[in-house]
Amino acid sequence: MYRKDGESYYVVDSHIALWDARPENQRNVHGKQFIDCFYDYHRNLSPESETWGYEEYLYQGGERLMRDVFVDGIVDHAIFQPARLAEFYHRGFGQTEEAFALAQAHPDKLTYNHYWDPRDGENGLDQLRADAERMQLKGVKLYTADWHGESRGWKLTDPMAYRYFEVCRELGIKNVHIHKGPTIRPLDRDAFDVADVDHVATDFTDLNFVVEHCGLPRLEDFCWIATQEPNVYAGLAVAMPFIHTRPRYFAQIMGELTYWLGEDRILFSSDYALWTPKWLVERFVDFQIPEDMTEYAPLTTALKKKVLGLNAAKLYDLPVPAELQLPDADETATGPREPAAADLASV
Repeated sequence: MYRKDGESYYVVDSHIALWDARPENQRNVHGKQFIDCFYDYHRNLSPESETWGYEEYLYQGGERLMRDVFVDGIVDHAIFQPARLAEFYHRGFGQTEEAFALAQAHPDKLTYNHYWDPRDGENGLDQLRADAERMQLKGVKLYTADWHGESRGWKLTDPMAYRYFEVCRELGIKNVHIHKGPTIRPLDRDAFDVADVDHVATDFTDLNFVVEHCGLPRLEDFCWIATQEPNVYAGLAVAMPFIHTRPRYFAQIMGELTYWLGEDRILFSSDYALWTPKWLVERFVDFQIPEDMTEYAPLTTALKKKVLGLNAAKLYDLPVPAELQLPDADETATGPREPAAADLASV
């Protein structure tokens, strides 16, 4: 756990990965383009003290991950969210078996989510059932901009995608994480558009849709969707490091999310190994909305505890020690602020 100023925080990193982008796994030039784009995000948005060399960024391995996330990283539990990218990497980008084995070895610290792609058709549905049984899946990670043969993306509203959502419902896979954020070379920006989240969240109200990267750069579109869909959540992967390079932009992101969604549907993510969690957790606990941004409410300690771990713990039924839970008065679900509150604050 993390402690600061007499407060203790249960931390769930809800979006991590164990990838292999080494040259021997790159299938073509696109594999190098992808990891190079990742590395640009890493070095441009990280403090100098937290910036890695390029070679170590290509592959970390399980031992390094456990040290970075748990020993040095003050995280209590983390959730793997893999990306396949089989058109770019021989063995895929996210290392399924290595990550799953790590989660099996450390079930108290790691949860493994898997992926599916509706373009795999009927065979993919059979594979999803087999994966769910073997891996005891509670969640999946979807990558709508992934390439598949001649296809360069798919939509959540595709008829075959609905077949997969129905199987998720059948199997009890309730948490659906979707990459809806900044594009990564060579993927197409429009394939990450958030518009299809609205439709599917309405049709599958018993599933939770965690929009990773909270739709950036389409934050406003995302918020207008999520405010009317109570089963849509915001994942802060990629948003978090702006706390360092553009703190007022980060304040805007948090202000908009808490205004429209409330404090119970926002999840902390470091997006490891894009960034490491320790400095992000420390900065977030210390962060506050600037006083001149009066249209946004302050970030309370209770809100920070929910975002850093308690919200994700609820989604994944993680046991939170009693001393790290919120008092009943603070645990009451809070929805978005009343619009009048913002109007009054700006008068």
